[in-house]
Amino acid sequence: MESWSNPANRTSRGSAMTADRERESQNVDPELLTRTSWVNAEIAYRQIVKGKINGNARALWLRSSLQKHLYSVGCFIQIHSGKVLFVGLLLLSLCCVGLKTATVETNVEELWVEEGGRLEEELAYTREKLGVGSGTTSEIVIQTPKIGNNILTTDSLQLHLQALLKVTQIRVEMYENTWTFKDLCYVTEFPSFDSYMIENILNGLMPCMIITPLDCFWEGSKVLGPEKPVHLPTGQQVKWTSLNPSQLLRYMGDLGLRGVEDIMETMERAGITTAYQEKPCLNPRDPDCPETAPNHESKMQPDIGEELTNGCHGFAKKFMHWEEDLIVGGVRKNKTGHIVRAEALQSVIQLMGEKNMYDYWSNQYKTSMIDWTQERAKAILEAWQRKFTEEINKITNSTSHDDVYAFSTTSLMDIMKEFSSFSIVRVALGYVLMVIYACVSLLRWHNAVNSQSGIGIAGVLLVVLSVGAGLGICSILGISFNASTTQIIPFLALGLGVDDMFLIAHTYAENAKNNNIPPREQTGECLKRTGVSVLLTSVSNMLAFFSAAIIPIPALRAFSLQAGILLLFNLGTVLLVFPAICSLDLVRREDKRIDVFCCFQSASASNVVIELQNRGTQQSQHHEASPPPGYTASPPRYSPPPPYNTVHPHETITQTGTNGQHPVTTLAPNDGAFVRNISLNSVCPSTTSSRQCLTPEERVTCKDRCVQAQRECLSSSLTCLATQYYGPFLQKTSVKVFTIVFFIVFLILGIWGTVRVKDGLDMTDIVPKDSTVYKFFETESKYFGFYNIYLTTKELDYPNNQALIYEYHQAFQGVDNIIKEDDGSLPKFWLDLFRQWLQGLQDEFDKNQREGRIINNLQDDHNATDQAVLAYILLAQTGNANGRLDESKVLTNRLVDDNGIINPKAFYSYLTAWTSNDALAFSASMASLVPEPKSWIYDPSDYDFTIPKSQPITFAQIPFYLSNLSNTEKILATVIEIRSICDSFMDKGLPNFPSGIPFTFWEQYINLRFFLMLALFCILGVTFLVLTFVLMSPWAAGIVVVVLSLILVELFGFMGLIGIKLSAIPAVILIVTVGIGVEFTLHVTVGFMTAIGSRNKRMLVSLEHTFAPVVHGAISTLLGIIMLVGAEFDFIVKYFFNVLAALVVIGLLNGLLLLPVLLSILGPKGEVQPVDDGDAIPIPTPEPSPRPRQRERSHSRSSSRRMYPRIPSDISLTTITEEPSQYSSHEIIIQPEVVVETTTVPAGGSTAVYSSGSSPSQSNCSQESGSHTPQSKHVTRVKATATVKVEVHTPLPGAVNQEHIYKSKRRKLKELDNSDSDSKSSSDC
Repeated sequence: MESWSNPANRTSRGSAMTADRERESQNVDPELLTRTSWVNAEIAYRQIVKGKINGNARALWLRSSLQKHLYSVGCFIQIHSGKVLFVGLLLLSLCCVGLKTATVETNVEELWVEEGGRLEEELAYTREKLGVGSGTTSEIVIQTPKIGNNILTTDSLQLHLQALLKVTQIRVEMYENTWTFKDLCYVTEFPSFDSYMIENILNGLMPCMIITPLDCFWEGSKVLGPEKPVHLPTGQQVKWTSLNPSQLLRYMGDLGLRGVEDIMETMERAGITTAYQEKPCLNPRDPDCPETAPNHESKMQPDIGEELTNGCHGFAKKFMHWEEDLIVGGVRKNKTGHIVRAEALQSVIQLMGEKNMYDYWSNQYKTSMIDWTQERAKAILEAWQRKFTEEINKITNSTSHDDVYAFSTTSLMDIMKEFSSFSIVRVALGYVLMVIYACVSLLRWHNAVNSQSGIGIAGVLLVVLSVGAGLGICSILGISFNASTTQIIPFLALGLGVDDMFLIAHTYAENAKNNNIPPREQTGECLKRTGVSVLLTSVSNMLAFFSAAIIPIPALRAFSLQAGILLLFNLGTVLLVFPAICSLDLVRREDKRIDVFCCFQSASASNVVIELQNRGTQQSQHHEASPPPGYTASPPRYSPPPPYNTVHPHETITQTGTNGQHPVTTLAPNDGAFVRNISLNSVCPSTTSSRQCLTPEERVTCKDRCVQAQRECLSSSLTCLATQYYGPFLQKTSVKVFTIVFFIVFLILGIWGTVRVKDGLDMTDIVPKDSTVYKFFETESKYFGFYNIYLTTKELDYPNNQALIYEYHQAFQGVDNIIKEDDGSLPKFWLDLFRQWLQGLQDEFDKNQREGRIINNLQDDHNATDQAVLAYILLAQTGNANGRLDESKVLTNRLVDDNGIINPKAFYSYLTAWTSNDALAFSASMASLVPEPKSWIYDPSDYDFTIPKSQPITFAQIPFYLSNLSNTEKILATVIEIRSICDSFMDKGLPNFPSGIPFTFWEQYINLRFFLMLALFCILGVTFLVLTFVLMSPWAAGIVVVVLSLILVELFGFMGLIGIKLSAIPAVILIVTVGIGVEFTLHVTVGFMTAIGSRNKRMLVSLEHTFAPVVHGAISTLLGIIMLVGAEFDFIVKYFFNVLAALVVIGLLNGLLLLPVLLSILGPKGEVQPVDDGDAIPIPTPEPSPRPRQRERSHSRSSSRRMYPRIPSDISLTTITEEPSQYSSHEIIIQPEVVVETTTVPAGGSTAVYSSGSSPSQSNCSQESGSHTPQSKHVTRVKATATVKVEVHTPLPGAVNQEHIYKSKRRKLKELDNSDSDSKSSSDC
């Protein structure tokens, strides 16, 4: 204490007091004065209540409540960090087990059909009536020329024939059976006949349904088969290549075979006459070319274009007319309307649906020995379709002159499954890049102890585990995965989670430099400061995504729910488990262990050169440079005080003696105050001892300059960039004007691009460009645009509403894309065919009556024809359920009246007769009547005329073929047109709906924009409400929502500019935009709201603390999605990577450029505002001590302690720093002030030496041995004494554990006593 009492060693009294005040103000956390609500909202709230500052009291009260709980959670986590980490990892791992139950949904109906909408109801009604998997499936073969643009050549058609013949030869071996094409294809039904022989002949000859341009030529018969010739009673063996049905039936009739006449009548009605025998041959020199072929004799090639004009006919001409648009594409015609050039051929092979196949083979011998199920039927069909695609695609090779492409529904489903699959390699590589970036970005090259690479790596891996756990819970909850979730969710969840992780890690790094925060409270303080922002962003995103689940489209709803659940898991992981990792990292720092390689301890802690600086000179310079208080332009800059247990180093000069052997340490020319610590490694990084750094003279070498430059380079960071360059740059008025103008132009471009966005998702977008499937879709959409649809009528009084049904059918005459007959009329439907059959019978009956063959009844029958007799039976039907006949009305009744209306009373009796006796027409109509009409086969020899009455129709279909639907706009226009017609007839009382691929795939686009806008409005509205509630500032919430809206418009415009169409996938990304945009904007806004000062100042402070974590989060997100570039699907690159990358860039520009400028111009008031509108609040004074509680007397030892009454004091405590409320109020704060005195002693004396890192009170005196050779120079003896200043703060009830405080105080007092005794011994030395 002598040095302090000596006037020679003291400055003036005023200077001392000024220094004390500055030192005391530095004891306060500087952020507490400049970012009060961020550091401790409770103090800010108290100061507002006292009237010492202004601010938003409601927002501060809410923030202080949240901070209080977050602080408690953080302190608990730090105390029990190991336990919390173990339990957290265990729970997350258990949740990951749920991934075993994950399912990927690829069914379009289950993904994109609006839940609760009419399309879902229609599909459900169809499944209810027909069953799942009913109907037929179409497999398509398309052929285009490689060279030139004309495919109407013989060679091309011959190649097409080879392709179809290969199709008919495909077999699959499954379930102990061989399944051929004939076993799976759709076959037109023939009526049943009593003759077993005729039944066998017809079953062998009935071909599969194939729509092909080859049907214009005799070669089309080769495709019909059969594979093995059919044996006739005449001994002949026939195939369709040699079959003339009319000639054969006449020959069989001459043989007197029974039932031949009925077959002939049926074939004549269907147009089955000479079949292919009178069609031209593509190769007239073929030995099998029939003599009846038009070019058989001439051997001339047919005019292929002329033959294909107006389409082709199948073997049943009346029911099988393949329109020109269906089989030929890219047509060019001459003036007469004949085809002269075409660029594509198309054939359609029809297979049974899985339900039809199951029903067909249920009672057959082939399946009697196996467990025959509908699932097995489906598996066989899928296997055959895959082989079909494989075999057809093999035809195209370098030697073929045309390209042949095949497509099946299974191929599309396989592509959708592959597209929806979760690429583990791609996601893993993306995550590895994130880990590497987190490691590098948080690495401190110049300080291995304070580096944060370890917690960066652990944080990313922890978020990865959180994503897996969240997806596992989604699987357990039954939320299936789809293409949008598997391609977006992993990167979205990781990106959002890593953003929060970077923010917490950044705050940990800042707090580590703040010596006002005790080590045991680091985690609590970190969560108290960042937890509110993390909680706010996560809750906003969660509520936004959950609110987006109102969208009735299942794929979007599943995505929204999964994103919300993953954000919930990320929030829990980042706020509860990640701080435990950081707490363990604090232990590593305290133990001076190297980052990542924590088994090794840093050696830099012991290599410290102690430097001194003259106290008087420093203080005099300080006071000379500091203007008087009245001239101070701005408040002093606050910096964290040095740690209390850290020794201030002395500035000395160490050099070799004259003999070059022993080092001699002398004081620098300036004596006095401690200034800084310098690591030996920074001065001489290659040395291992102080002796190696000694130089004969003090000088700065080039190597020293390089080392210093390297340190400065490695010490630079994004925070420095934001504080020193970027923030001040944005404060310039010219920059603000340029930024506003730039974003106005950017917004205009976005609006223009938004107008250009079209609806739809073409098939060519979702398949690899180099695949045959892509080429097929490209060719099919270019030349054909072929789809088949059905118009379905539901429960209705069909007999009495026939006119309405005809009107309904005729209403579609105006739809241009419906393929029509040669005369421009619509194809006949089931009611038309039903009426024609009855009309033919009525005409035959009238003819027989005029000829006198039928007079009054069948007893007056004079050789009446079978058709007339059948008409008589039908006319006698009354339509009663008991089947009663009324022959008296045969002559007065009409099967079909003059208006074309079938007799309503006997309608369902007639329906039974038609479906059974004109089965070929009924099968060709594809009516799929439900319930299935009853069976009644007319037998002229049977005199039982009772016809069973069919049940009323509840389901009927009218098929149409659509063509020239080459793009989404045309498809959507056709869908809307057909829907409007159907809706108009709904109003007329006809329940109906359309169905087919165009409606299942494309009808979602009718309401997609509406649902997207609804979802975005919900998300933005929820975000606004949450921010308004938490920040208590609608103005701030409004600015954030406006910036989010600008991001949406700009991203939507970007999509339009690069040609991305609006479908469900881009809609999902637009919803994601709000979530990612919140991360870019909210942290900056919260930083602005919690800062103090002018708008420019608060903008700078906000960027200083949020710029680095936001940029790190954005870069990590980009690294996560960059692996999408290597995806084999161009769709993933175009629709996912390009859009997500643009989202990150646009979000960064708006969040870190536009938003700070807007806040600096229009930003709301801060949560805390000094009364004098300064840049910091005044130093808060401590609260008065609470009145002690009165305790009951007790005879225990603890009650014998003397209680002192509370003494209120109004003394101004400007010299006492108020510690934050969570600190222990019994802390003893030691601020050493060291005065150094130097004394020159003779050589051989002892020298007091400070060991590196020790305090003056703990330094030991060491005597050097005097046995060495005396030196000619003198050495320096250093004597140090310490002035100890003790500040005792009043306790705050419940702040900390009292027992812990008591023990801590006792321990500190004991250490203080020991240090005093050491000081005395030091002075004795």
